[in-house]
Amino acid sequence: MDELDKGLAISVTGPLRKKALADFHRAIKSWQQPLPPVEPLVLDFGLGDFRCIGLIEYWISNEVTAGYCGKYLFVFDGQTCPLHRHRTKHETFFLIHGRLSVQYRGKRINMRAGDVLPIKPGYEHSFTGVGPALLLELSMPCAIDDNYFTDRSIPIGGNYRPAKKRA
Repeated sequence: MDELDKGLAISVTGPLRKKALADFHRAIKSWQQPLPPVEPLVLDFGLGDFRCIGLIEYWISNEVTAGYCGKYLFVFDGQTCPLHRHRTKHETFFLIHGRLSVQYRGKRINMRAGDVLPIKPGYEHSFTGVGPALLLELSMPCAIDDNYFTDRSIPIGGNYRPAKKRA
């Protein structure tokens, strides 16, 4: 299974996905922002509270052999991508629209459209929309298991261990 398929396997479905994408497309249309022709990931990180913890991802490219990845990441006002780190992936964030409050290296950083923030491997980071926000992530290839969430109940990533079934 490739990395995008792993993401789609835990994506929000049904009426919640439909509503989230409709709201997302209204924001994108108002910004006149083109999108790549790919299937978006609508993620709640398995926590069931999409409007609080979640995001929408559009994978532009995840070229593992060539060594790069590009994604659009969208959060609604007050919505947070949960605190996590990567062991190997280096990312650079470029904020296209809106504002973000980013937690990185123990500090709160306020980003505005046009701001750039490199995220080094090993450092915990999260971001929250201050209003709706669209971020371009340029990075090393995405590997789902290179996400290490501080919330161990998130059912993906390198530190997730499913509960063992009792006999």
